[in-house]
Amino acid sequence: MDLRTEISEFLRTRRARITPEQAGLGTAGGRRVPGLRREEVAVLASISVDWYVRIERGNLTGVSDEVLHALAAALQLDDAETTHLHDLARAARSSTHRSATRTTRPALRPGLQTIIDSMQGLPAWARNHRFEIIATNSLAQALYCDLLQSRIAAGNNARFTFLDPLARDFYVDWEQTANDVVAVLRGYAGANPADRRLSHLVGELATRSDDFSRRWARYDVKYHRTGRKVLRHRVVGDLDLGFEALALPDSRTLSLFAYYPADEPTRERLQLLESWAATEARDGAWPHPVQPQ
Repeated sequence: MDLRTEISEFLRTRRARITPEQAGLGTAGGRRVPGLRREEVAVLASISVDWYVRIERGNLTGVSDEVLHALAAALQLDDAETTHLHDLARAARSSTHRSATRTTRPALRPGLQTIIDSMQGLPAWARNHRFEIIATNSLAQALYCDLLQSRIAAGNNARFTFLDPLARDFYVDWEQTANDVVAVLRGYAGANPADRRLSHLVGELATRSDDFSRRWARYDVKYHRTGRKVLRHRVVGDLDLGFEALALPDSRTLSLFAYYPADEPTRERLQLLESWAATEARDGAWPHPVQPQ
């Protein structure tokens, strides 16, 4: 992932989505391309046109936090997009993006595994910024059994979403799930530009999945902190679930997730899923998950 291209395309796509009317500049007709012009962004951010052109060409070196905040306001960036812009600037100020590092899979402390295991009746798990699931309780293992046992995914939800056909059945709204995975992964890539394994994952998905490539080219960024989704489990059927995500305070790469039932039928199906998982484990029919590589 070339940093200058990342900066340039991110700013260009954010600029293209805002109309002059949305920016408070009045109606402007006769435009060949949608969105704001570069000189209009410069006016809104109170910087020179030449400076903004330099920035949009991918050069954030020496750009202050004050200017970044002004650009975020001019381009109407949300919190996730603003953080991403600052991450890109941080990478531009350092030399870490020029020398990618080999990173290991972070381990989960035993105490956190105990907390995850203690969340009875709710699927709970932890994953890192590369979408590798590194810990689950028994109910989450049962819920995500197809993902965890997938040799294609190898414990990675991004690979599962785009490369394993089972994902399109499991995620009832696969389109939205795919959009979310890419937008969250884009943010992680900006925050971890020297992570060689993360770059390899993005390259692998872009090469093997046209669906991923199209979404990656949008340069969308978002947080994935709370929400609701429907999962279709092959044993118990559809599960309407809310979720909460908690970033672990001493780690920039690990997050703890928990699902909860959004309606009574889902509550009953989670109980059925828990019974099924216990039976599978007791009978020795529960295979070990395929671990992330």
